[in-house]
Amino acid sequence: MSKSPLQKPIELKISTVVAVSAILYSPDGTALDAALKEMTGGTPDFFEDDLAVIDVAALPPGCDQIDWVALVALLKKYRLNAVAVRNAPPPMHDDIVAHGLSLDCGGRARAPLAVVAAPPAVATTAAAATLAAPGAMIIDAPVRAGQRIYARGRDLIITAVVNNGAEIIADGSIHVYSALHGRALAGASGNAEARIFALSMEPELVSIAGVYRTFEDGFPAELARKPAQISLVGDRIDILSVSPASRI
Repeated sequence: MSKSPLQKPIELKISTVVAVSAILYSPDGTALDAALKEMTGGTPDFFEDDLAVIDVAALPPGCDQIDWVALVALLKKYRLNAVAVRNAPPPMHDDIVAHGLSLDCGGRARAPLAVVAAPPAVATTAAAATLAAPGAMIIDAPVRAGQRIYARGRDLIITAVVNNGAEIIADGSIHVYSALHGRALAGASGNAEARIFALSMEPELVSIAGVYRTFEDGFPAELARKPAQISLVGDRIDILSVSPASRI
């Protein structure tokens, strides 16, 4: 059967892709493995075959020899698929490309979700209030397990339940006018002023500008399933009831 002359053998479209940013402070494989194990709590599906960009900007000066095969395999062990290296100095470029990784020059921001083998954090200042970005993305349907929604460059507003196993991401703030049970990542492109709001807060994981907190032992009982907001205070995730004011 002949094909229609209008049928194309391939079509390319711009797609929204969110990748974990694995920020290296050490090239030591043993230390990285221990840090990832602690970070994920040994949960085999903490990451769900997410793409990963390896950021080497924080490595010690002169550290330009990395075992890329071992590093890629280590990330794969934790279900992270390394696709690129960011902030690599020129001496690393040939070796990176030779191992099938791309060079990311920072042209497109991605969500910094993982910090690997990090040193003591440096405090930053978050604004006291966050305004909703213009043209927020609004979702009226429930977000089911396995679904991922990303509001690039704006706030995300969801008027239905976010179920366990779902993931919602926004470069701005996240507002859930229902129950939040899944993973919520606000300020995905690095906005430390972003916040997460929910009328019934009991998430699996929250993140603001790459700083995250998980709740393997359950969400704080005094705020679970109640209206609450989450913000970043310095290097700490802060949970605050919308009324009255009480921090956890």
